Amino acid sequence: MRTFKIVIGVMLMGALGACDRINEYFESAKEIPLPGERISVITLHRALRPDPRITDLSVRLPRPYINEDWPQAGGHPTHAMHHLTLDEAPSQAWRVSAGVGAGDLLRLTAVPIAADQRVYVLDSEGNVAAHRADNGLRLWRYNIVPESEDRGALGGGLAYDRGILYLATGYGEAIALLAENGAEVWRRSIGVPLRGAPTVVNGRFFTVSYDNQLYALNIEDGSVEWSHIGIAEDAGIIGAASPAVEGDVVVAPYSSGELVALRVENGRILWTDSLTRTGRSTALAELNDINGSPVIDRDMVIAAGHAGRMVAIDLRSGARLWEQDIASIQTPWVAGDFVFIVTTEAQIVCLARNSGRIRWVQQLPRYEDEERRTDAIEWSGPVLASDRLIVVSSNGDGVAISPYSGDILGQVGLPDGASLSPIVANGTIFVLTDDGDLVAYR
Repeated sequence: MRTFKIVIGVMLMGALGACDRINEYFESAKEIPLPGERISVITLHRALRPDPRITDLSVRLPRPYINEDWPQAGGHPTHAMHHLTLDEAPSQAWRVSAGVGAGDLLRLTAVPIAADQRVYVLDSEGNVAAHRADNGLRLWRYNIVPESEDRGALGGGLAYDRGILYLATGYGEAIALLAENGAEVWRRSIGVPLRGAPTVVNGRFFTVSYDNQLYALNIEDGSVEWSHIGIAEDAGIIGAASPAVEGDVVVAPYSSGELVALRVENGRILWTDSLTRTGRSTALAELNDINGSPVIDRDMVIAAGHAGRMVAIDLRSGARLWEQDIASIQTPWVAGDFVFIVTTEAQIVCLARNSGRIRWVQQLPRYEDEERRTDAIEWSGPVLASDRLIVVSSNGDGVAISPYSGDILGQVGLPDGASLSPIVANGTIFVLTDDGDLVAYR
């Protein structure tokens, strides 16, 4: 029960993320209102606008390619997937129940992964399932809840490598299963709930715990090779980023807003940075969490935090190359010379990769009731496939946006809300809805 108490505490802290921001001021009845238009200083401070210096810059992208698999969070250890291929007019191919969805106490936190013509899902009650990618047929199901626990836990995720399915769990365990049939290979207790999906590469399993420790495990038996302790942080947002790995460097994101680069062999620190900001106006803005995974692309680290800072950092030296006042809990998408990101204000933004200057901004719906500003909508993504940026929403919409202009290209209704980013594998989009349905579009 200790694990359950810990994760419920984290969930209550993370629930701040679902609250509406306070954008109005209360005036005394005796005050005489001044003439003129009133603009919230919070909204004004956060306004994102295209940079006039790059108005004439054409957005050019690399050619789309077919990715057979999406084997871990972010699609690749670097989280840089560039430009994927998708059919011209995808429609729903199949829909199956993949497990238990989100509820009052628990949420889905693990993005599905796809490998070897299968899609793997971890539901909110600790059930792992494998489904055929062509028709959704379930091949096996395995419950990972420890005998000492009796219910689901927040956090964790999946990764696949060479026939083995690796899991980091909210129960504080790292687990390896045979991808073919779900048979358990090994199980290692870390002792602290693990936040996000692991990153598996070159014989190591990297995972971050709720108390801001990065663990490097040996994938053969789950033994801990080394660990790094970050700054403790009491509050965080449900879900978490995964470490990014390129060559001999791993970049770890923490809920404190720290971004730390370390040697993969021994955990030696190369550099640190912080995505925190001062002088923020609300308690919600005080959350420093880096909830979207950092991306490593051509020796550049790109990351954004909830506190309102997005940065590009030189992978080798740790020097900041640029920064923007952008708040996000999503993973940036890098393609060619451009970066795309969804903000906490329901905007999708295109930035020049080399300078960080904003090329265009598209505002998505922020509330189901825009007039009353109630029922906030959470947008997840984007994924870039065949000249379309794809995002999904907590109120059940899938939207395609032009990466070149920001124009809305189309919209489709999902069977339910989706709070996790979609994935693309072998020309198919897979979406895990909040009620636990796995839906394929091709």
